[in-house]
Amino acid sequence: MKTLDEFKTSLNSNQPDPDISIQLKSLWYDGKSDWHRAHALIDHLDDRESAWVHAYLHRKEGDIWNADYWYRKAQKKRPDVSLDDEWEALVVEFL
Repeated sequence: MKTLDEFKTSLNSNQPDPDISIQLKSLWYDGKSDWHRAHALIDHLDDRESAWVHAYLHRKEGDIWNADYWYRKAQKKRPDVSLDDEWEALVVEFL
C-alpha cells in the first residue's frame, strides 16, 4: 500500500493489512468509525509518531486539553484544518 487512495480503498476490507504500521492500523480503524479500537492500539505507546495519532484521536473526540498534551509529546502543533484533512495528512505521512 503506497497511496492515500489505496489506503482508503482498504477500508472496504474487514481487517487492515497486517504489514502496515501500528499508527496506520490505528488510523485504519478510525477510518472505519471505530474510534475506541483505534485509540486502544496506540494509547499505551509513547513514541512521537504514536503520540501524533493519539493527539488527533483526542482532538476528534473533542478532548482538546488531552489532544494538546499529545501534540506536545509528538512535538507538533494542533493543526487548524478539518479532522478529515488531518486524518489524510497522517495517513500520507505514515505511508
